Amino acid sequence: MKRLHKIALTTALTLSLCAATAAPVSAQATAELPVLVTSVGQSPGPVYFRVFMNRLGYDFVFNSLATVEDMAAGHETAGAFKSIIIVTGASGKGMGAAGISIEDELSRAERLIAQAKSLGMTIIGAHIEGMERRAQGAAPGDNTDELSIDAVCPNADMLLVMEEGNEDGRFSDIATDVGIPIILFEKLTNLSDVLPTIFGG
Repeated sequence: MKRLHKIALTTALTLSLCAATAAPVSAQATAELPVLVTSVGQSPGPVYFRVFMNRLGYDFVFNSLATVEDMAAGHETAGAFKSIIIVTGASGKGMGAAGISIEDELSRAERLIAQAKSLGMTIIGAHIEGMERRAQGAAPGDNTDELSIDAVCPNADMLLVMEEGNEDGRFSDIATDVGIPIILFEKLTNLSDVLPTIFGG
């Protein structure tokens, strides 16, 4: 029964995304506010979410280094977080500036996901910078971006992915394997239409 529910939710999300280009429908929302937006890998991706969430007037907190303590604190005025968006994509420059390693990020992701599950939050795994992010600056043997994806996406309740970043079917395979919905979008500006299909508005 749970599997059938997930298949139905996948279909609903796909249909709502098609409709979103014309007029987002708040009744099709599948996650609740307020939402915590964070990163695993310290790529610029979460910053784009901050821009669009602000435009849409959503109750959210952006913290690229969010901890379980930050999650427990909730939104300053809107109360306990109901959802978390974890943006994958590793940046050596970003992690270096923060003074952390990919191992630190993977450990933090594990703690965040465990806490989110215990609190009944909706976990949205995102990758919104395309194949360029997945290959950018990757030296031979550098799989940090893929490690960030593995840490988050199979443990999410839904995936939000730029189509170009799914050229190899990486995210579609994860969604199929674990039975979760995936929303694919063409370009960053589509987030203005996609986010209301998730959170309403």
